[in-house]
Amino acid sequence: MSYLVDTNVLSELRRRKPDADVVRWLEGRPATTLYLSVLTLGELRKGIEMLPEGTRKRRLLDWLEVDLPGFFTGRLLPIDAQVADRWGHLVAQADRPLPAIDSLLAATALTHA
Repeated sequence: MSYLVDTNVLSELRRRKPDADVVRWLEGRPATTLYLSVLTLGELRKGIEMLPEGTRKRRLLDWLEVDLPGFFTGRLLPIDAQVADRWGHLVAQADRPLPAIDSLLAATALTHA
């Protein structure tokens, strides 16, 4: 089984005291089963850019620009034509408006399942 790691999971890991259940869950999965969407990189970038300048921001930027891409080498999923097509079907069939990023993440997961 493969997993598309969501922004909130990665953000949790960067907390001073990350939730033990989140850490345990991730540690219980082989790295080769964990995938990341380019959208998650964008969401993380947005959050980091909103921080005041300082040590924490620099450390998070290093994590975002070096550590994450290194860990997810070969497992970084793009938004491509297949994902866009799946997204179009998904939002058209929904009975309510869906948030764009969340629905694109869902389409990414469904496309690469």
